[in-house]
Amino acid sequence: MLETDSGVLLARRAVSTVVNWAIRQGVNYLQAAIVPPSVDEAVSGRLDGVRTVNGTSIRSGNNGAIIFACGPWLGKMFPELVGNRLFISRQEVFFFAPPAGDARYAPSALPTWIDLAHEAYGMPDLENRGVKVGIDRHGGAFDPDIGSRMSSEEGLSEARRYLGTRFPALHDAAVVEARVCQYENTSNGDFLLDRHPAFENVWLAGGGSGHGFKHGPAVGEYLAGRVLDGKPGDPWFSLESKLALQRRAIF
Repeated sequence: MLETDSGVLLARRAVSTVVNWAIRQGVNYLQAAIVPPSVDEAVSGRLDGVRTVNGTSIRSGNNGAIIFACGPWLGKMFPELVGNRLFISRQEVFFFAPPAGDARYAPSALPTWIDLAHEAYGMPDLENRGVKVGIDRHGGAFDPDIGSRMSSEEGLSEARRYLGTRFPALHDAAVVEARVCQYENTSNGDFLLDRHPAFENVWLAGGGSGHGFKHGPAVGEYLAGRVLDGKPGDPWFSLESKLALQRRAIF
């Protein structure tokens, strides 16, 4: 299927744009590591705020809500509640240099692709960074704090085998960049967007896997509706639908 109106969102640039816009609207933005909250901190069923590892307190206010959208670290923030319901996997992506003067891999000629038969995906040579290739299959278990960020020979060999199938001219192309990131999946592969059972003003947002960023506006709208307007939740996103055994239904 060719979708001629599709495009690519540059995640780093988009996040920076959103942060700068929010600051202009009066949002207080800061970077800090948060101490995992304990249920013992509940006061009348609410969490009064959070503490940073440097000892700074950030209060939620009388009617304030706290949303934990921590990606692969969500299980570490709430290990007893969701630690065994989130599955963090190691994922490798590679960027290959196209042949000199070969314009077939430029965005004007090559679309972003998803190859379900080979569990692969990739992007054209955006901003001269190289042609991106990633294997979408879930990798091994990964700790986002201490896991190695060095790519493996096995991962590179698999990426080259795929290139040999779909893009033969790139099979032996130079690697210009390699990254190790992580997927963060729930048992069924769908989002976790629900209230913390011990705190009425604390919300959990997780299970983004490799597709959470592009769903960000919809996830934000959904959570805003639940937190601010009291809209009912979708059972697919509930905490109780997330199990300790993987039975993936959403891809």
